[in-house]
Amino acid sequence: MKLIAEVSRWAIPLLFLLIPVVAYIRRVPVYESFVTGAEEGFKTGVRILPFLIGMLLAIRVFIDSGALELIARFLRPILIHFGLNPDLTAIIPLAVMRPLSGSGALGVATQLIYQYGPDSFIGRLASTLQGSTDTTFFVLTVYFGSVGIRKYRYALKLGLIADFVGFIVSVWIVSKVF
Repeated sequence: MKLIAEVSRWAIPLLFLLIPVVAYIRRVPVYESFVTGAEEGFKTGVRILPFLIGMLLAIRVFIDSGALELIARFLRPILIHFGLNPDLTAIIPLAVMRPLSGSGALGVATQLIYQYGPDSFIGRLASTLQGSTDTTFFVLTVYFGSVGIRKYRYALKLGLIADFVGFIVSVWIVSKVF
């Protein structure tokens, strides 16, 4: 266990040392390559900034308008009708928020874990759901926007289907394992 802790502690500093050394040995202009990469990264950041601001604004409006809570209230009776655990209704805001925003979903998950406890059904489900779904709208907005993809209709459908399947499988796995 001590060996793993030491390897973990030194892994990143050694990696930061190893990359320039290998590049120098291969006669790659290390500093010039770094500056060129940083310049391209800055240009990409500037290019995706409008998409990111638009998405963050839309998420804030979605939450502040009460639409998130409205959707959660709408879905609660449906989940209960299908005989799912009534405690499961507490996870609905996380399931709705996760495709929209990673940081927003992390905030909801943190609140659920704090409220119910990390070893509770809801705490375990929140953790599993965080790892089993993706931030679909963030990916479409930022990543697709940065490379100029404008037609992402099928990617949106597939991403939301994958998020839904991730939600269902998370509920199933946590119900069976715990």
